[in-house]
Amino acid sequence: MSVLHTPVLAEAILEWLKIRPDGTYVDATVGTGGHALEIVRRLTTGRLIGIDRDPQALEVARERLKEFEGRVTLVHREFSKIDEVLSGLKVVTVNGVIADLGVSSLELDTPERGFSFRWPAALDMRMNPEQSLMAAEIVNEWSEKDLANVLFQFGEEHESRKIARAIVRARPIRDTEHLATVVAGARKARGRQRLHPATKTFLALRIAVNREMEELGQFLNRTPATLASGARWAILSYHSLEDRMVKRAFQQLARTGDFRILTKKVVQPSEAEIQRNPRARSAKLRVMEKRAPEDHTPGPDEFEREAS
Repeated sequence: MSVLHTPVLAEAILEWLKIRPDGTYVDATVGTGGHALEIVRRLTTGRLIGIDRDPQALEVARERLKEFEGRVTLVHREFSKIDEVLSGLKVVTVNGVIADLGVSSLELDTPERGFSFRWPAALDMRMNPEQSLMAAEIVNEWSEKDLANVLFQFGEEHESRKIARAIVRARPIRDTEHLATVVAGARKARGRQRLHPATKTFLALRIAVNREMEELGQFLNRTPATLASGARWAILSYHSLEDRMVKRAFQQLARTGDFRILTKKVVQPSEAEIQRNPRARSAKLRVMEKRAPEDHTPGPDEFEREAS
């Protein structure tokens, strides 16, 4: 089993970021260092700052990037605290920021982390093992109503009430395999299905455990102040909730005249990349640029033309 995460849309991201050899860049979700490695290879006197809340992933990234040690700083922190991380490093502004909002292969392919229903494992799902809330608490202790709300809000699961009722009746849920079986039994079979019946339930629980929407909201609010003039900000999202938040935040920033959206149409992986890396299938890339002082007038309805 390889713990190295294949970076999604790596070539496109490098092209959009327009890496300056002397620039300072932040990989806000550095994971095992896939995108970070491609960025730092293009730096000479520049610097890469990698942030992640998963200490296990950071150790892999540290080993992977060790030949560039003098140009790389890795920080164990939530990406929502990007401004605090930079302030602590005495960095005022940066030339580019990337955030890949997907779950890393290290997390998905380590059975005991509990992110996948492919193996029986403890209901954990914590990206940061130092936090207290685990999926087991939500599944076995939260009320049926609260559980249904989580499944509907974060998983967009239309059978959320039925699934929540089945989970409560089956308590205690022992492990990931038990949960997947209970969910599959509660959902209506609708012919041939591309996704496992428990996919949305596991997604919703993961988002709730790691407070992903709250973290993303803070990241979207705090990052603009860290960008230097001409800096570019690239975000990879993997489900509709994330992508909507990113799209709306970028549109609001474009309306100020201080930023412009570069990806008028969302960028997605080619069929060839999806064949090589099936986990890239649902990826969507959006890129924004902070305008130079002399270029602060937005084009006509610039932010309205962006395609979803």
